[in-house]
Order: sequence, then structure tokens, then C-alpha cells
Amino acid sequence: MFKVIGVSTLNGVTKVRFANDMVSRVKILNKGGHKDINLVELPTALSKADCVKYLKSSDLYVKFADAINAADSKYNGTATVKVSMDSLKARAEAVKSEPEVAVNPS
Repeated sequence: MFKVIGVSTLNGVTKVRFANDMVSRVKILNKGGHKDINLVELPTALSKADCVKYLKSSDLYVKFADAINAADSKYNGTATVKVSMDSLKARAEAVKSEPEVAVNPS
């Protein structure tokens, strides 16, 4: 559970950051050479998944959407459907082999 959430940039790569203490986290990020550090204190402690959901509704999302969306995919999962060519061929064959139903207009 985390009370501080935000983003920072290191070597041109912006990522979502999690912490429990704002002051110590900013010191550590600065010491590590991070730039554009933007952290916010949350009203209550949240899981990483809920922290990212919170960020998606914050002002930071406008500027750092790519990094926040990447974290959202990592911590909340994405609904990606992968279809193989074999499954498409099998479906087509199944449709071909279905008997046609004659319709009698009355």
C-alpha cells in the first residue's frame, strides 16, 4: 500500500513511481539523477493498481499519459485478444460445413 504516487524521468524515460514518504522519495530520486519529478500525496494508502487508476484521473495524466498507460497495463492488465491464423481457418471451415437451412415463406 502506498501513500505517494507520481512520475519521474530518468535518462529520457518517464515512469510511474510509488512511495510511502514524499520527502525521502524526492531525495532518493534527485540523488539518482531523476528529472521532472511530480509526486502527489494520496488521501489514503492504495495498492499499485489503485494508485495507477488514481493517476489516470489526475492532472498528471494530461502530460504523462504514455507512462501512466504503461503502468496501467502492467498493474491492471489489458484486455488484448490475440487471434491466430489457424483459429480463423478452423472457424471458416466450421461455417462452411454447417448445413444450410431452407426457409419456407408462408
